[in-house]
Amino acid sequence: MSGTEIRQRAEDPYYAALDLMADGKLAEAVAAYRESITIDPSFTEAMHGLARALQDLQRYDEAISVAQRITELDADDVLAHTSLSVLYQKKGMIPEAEAEGAKARVLGWKQQLKKS
Repeated sequence: MSGTEIRQRAEDPYYAALDLMADGKLAEAVAAYRESITIDPSFTEAMHGLARALQDLQRYDEAISVAQRITELDADDVLAHTSLSVLYQKKGMIPEAEAEGAKARVLGWKQQLKKS
């Protein structure tokens, strides 16, 4: 199966997870996001959704693991670093939160400069 076909298969549970999030069904959304990522382990959009759902469930350690995985796949993902900053802050890990926030700002500035 091609990468495009894999992504298309992964999108069904991803979109279902988005709907579940909108309905406030966070645990079900987590399951759907995980299904999507199982189908396509490189689907960072689904990982972002999973991290957010886990954050909303106050499952911070799991959310941190997911956000860290995103940065492994894409070190320049500003949202992943921003998410890590927020998650670390929620856990009281202030130095780590500040470090991730700084990374996110620098990456954001770099992306803005590329567009100029």
